[in-house]
Amino acid sequence: MVELLNDERLDHLLAENLRIIQSPSVFAFSLDTVLLAKFVYVPIQKGNMIDLCTGNGVIPLLLSQRSKAMITGVEIQERIYNMAKRSVEYNELQNQLHLIHGDIKDMPSNLGHGKYDVVTCNPPYFPTPNKDEINKNEHLAIARHEIFCTLEDVVRVSSQLVKQGGKVAFVHRPGRLLDIITLMRKYRIEPKRLQFVYPKRGKEANTLLIEGIKDGSADMKILPPLIVYDDHNEYTKELKEILYGEK
Repeated sequence: MVELLNDERLDHLLAENLRIIQSPSVFAFSLDTVLLAKFVYVPIQKGNMIDLCTGNGVIPLLLSQRSKAMITGVEIQERIYNMAKRSVEYNELQNQLHLIHGDIKDMPSNLGHGKYDVVTCNPPYFPTPNKDEINKNEHLAIARHEIFCTLEDVVRVSSQLVKQGGKVAFVHRPGRLLDIITLMRKYRIEPKRLQFVYPKRGKEANTLLIEGIKDGSADMKILPPLIVYDDHNEYTKELKEILYGEK
């Protein structure tokens, strides 16, 4: 049995035969993270993937159901890293998933350049918060705000870790699209696939998914929009298919 601490709980992970440790006061994964795990192209039989800012390990866990590749997750917060580690052990995936407690900015020197076929990251979305926000809940502040890494850090490190011709995928807010594309091209990741996510029809997009190729040719495809909720505030058929495999 897995040991649960304080207010932690053991949740089912979508329709997958997996469980994941979560905590409402420390960390619980978001829909954004799940969409990124489902969006990115991955090698099926072999290879190496790395997920930066991995949180409680949801992306490595989900990717393990799509690929036999070796998967690494990097998380700077020790408490959340520990949650991810115990989830991997609970699901008996230690032979495929490897977790690192550390700063993503140290990974190129620690792990080597050009070692990974795929790099994913759901980075902090917002600028550095004020002291009151940090004092209120340090764990959530670090996960949501650029305290330990900026968007440029994330793109630069991703470019250093990925192989030439390898894929890099991010999830972020639409307001940062120009920054993301500018930084991707600065660090030789050519944007190839872009998809906007809308909470409902008629609403503005609130999430974007983007994938690029290291030293790829210029040719970006804009995928059909993804709508999360229908008029009855239930998941749309498209989202149910992505999340649960329902047709």
